Amino acid sequence: MREIEKLDAGLPYDFYDDEVNARKLRALRLCKVLNSFGPGDNRKEAVVRELLGSAGNDVTILPCFNCDYGLNIHVGDEFLANYNVTILDIAPVRIGSHVMIAPNVVIATVNHPMTPAGRRAHLGIGAPVSIGDDVWIGTGAIVCPGVTIGNNVVVAAGAVVTKDVPDNSLVEGVPARINRTLVDDVER
Repeated sequence: MREIEKLDAGLPYDFYDDEVNARKLRALRLCKVLNSFGPGDNRKEAVVRELLGSAGNDVTILPCFNCDYGLNIHVGDEFLANYNVTILDIAPVRIGSHVMIAPNVVIATVNHPMTPAGRRAHLGIGAPVSIGDDVWIGTGAIVCPGVTIGNNVVVAAGAVVTKDVPDNSLVEGVPARINRTLVDDVER
């Protein structure tokens, strides 16, 4: 089995493999182009749609956006990735509609072995991330591999999300824990 097939199957794979690296190089090139556009540049949407696996309407991605592959990222309508967002998408990242991601957030789907031998063999393994609708992820938060975040969730600034988060929750801390349940009322 080729390394790229192992990666796609969710098995440990060699991240130095040429086919694996080709995906990353494509994303690096497109992120560089995306990050070079000024405000209001009409070419930006076409690059977003080429970079990502799928994107809804009204997608805003501010510089400096970085990702591993891009094609594994799927975002809904009215998506905002603020400054310096990184999505390590060697596995799928599915993000719903009306999601806001604050500056300096990292969403990671990749993990590495706990053993020196595994790391020396350049092994990585992916686990998908899913983020529901109406989610706000605060500044500097980290979402770890394999996590599912429900609908109407707020992830506080600096939180490290290591476990699934149910709908209507505010989570905070390291590791992130539920602070309270959110109600769906209009704040002004």
